[in-house]
Amino acid sequence: MAITLVNPSGLPEIGAYRQVSVATGSKLVFIAGQVAWDADGATVGAGDIAAQVEQCYVNIGTALTAVGGTFEDVAKLTVYVVDWTPEKMPLFLEGVARAAARLGTTPVPPGTLVGVAALDVPDHLVEVEATAVLDS
Repeated sequence: MAITLVNPSGLPEIGAYRQVSVATGSKLVFIAGQVAWDADGATVGAGDIAAQVEQCYVNIGTALTAVGGTFEDVAKLTVYVVDWTPEKMPLFLEGVARAAARLGTTPVPPGTLVGVAALDVPDHLVEVEATAVLDS
């Protein structure tokens, strides 16, 4: 694998992700922000953060598969959530867990979660982008 995930001593251990990823591969993959659209462009889970997180992560998984990768190749995720508050974390984690069940892996690369005022269309509550590193 091109990515090694690490929780360095001296930094808090966060269950939802690892603090550091070390990339040794040679092929960089940048995946555009994925929203809760299905393959036909219909929004999945309008008004439901957990459902939208799940679909976003599944879409990232689909993009990774298309280029020969998996979530184990992801070096960093950036997540944007409309009107984020800490009270939404359980719903966010539920969505990640549901995606993990569908993907057969638990995506825990380093990540940044950013609260935003809005996304591309009003029905979208979540957008996830990824950077992956693959062995050629």
